[in-house]
Amino acid sequence: MGKKITLTIDDRQVTAFEGEKLLWVALENDIYIPHLCAIKEEERPSASCRLCFVEVEGFSHPVTACTQEVYAGMIVKTRSPRVDRLVKSAFELLLSDHRLECAKCPKNRSCELQKIAKERKLKLRLTRLKPLEKEYAIDESMGSFVFDPSRCVLCGRCVYVDHQEVEVGAIGFTHRGLQRKVTTFGGGLLADSPCTGCGRCVEVCPVGALFFTDKAG
Repeated sequence: MGKKITLTIDDRQVTAFEGEKLLWVALENDIYIPHLCAIKEEERPSASCRLCFVEVEGFSHPVTACTQEVYAGMIVKTRSPRVDRLVKSAFELLLSDHRLECAKCPKNRSCELQKIAKERKLKLRLTRLKPLEKEYAIDESMGSFVFDPSRCVLCGRCVYVDHQEVEVGAIGFTHRGLQRKVTTFGGGLLADSPCTGCGRCVEVCPVGALFFTDKAG
């Protein structure tokens, strides 16, 4: 880690270690920046959710806070017309492939999408885009928890802990673009995969795609 430096975020002076990622510096100083896919321990953040855009003085375009390293004298604004447009567009893209039945969702009132909507005053419904028409099969084979891919936001947190923390490799990403999804090898049930049922994937899921059942514990 580099030397201690001072930077400014939203007119607040904060200290950090040079080279730290801006997103975590902001969050650790109670400055909220929307995010779903960011994982602090990940060396190369994917920045796939496109929700953590900020403006940095001297930069011609907004940058993703999860990939941007801090430096001495850096001046950051987490809100601007350009940032707000980018975040709003990224948020609605996520909603277009997310089953919006919050009242019936086990993550209702503790969902990261709801938090982002509240913090940025965004609507939890589609206004410009149409929902993507896809077929999803809910996997209840583990008994203690359920995987509902219709609620998955492709943040990759479950895949990260599966591969990097518990080192099992039961799930991963497959396909690209609009067909991208989290699944087991060969697309089979979790119960037929190497999954140990530890529940770490459920604990890190920011939405209601993975949730414990009454049979858990």
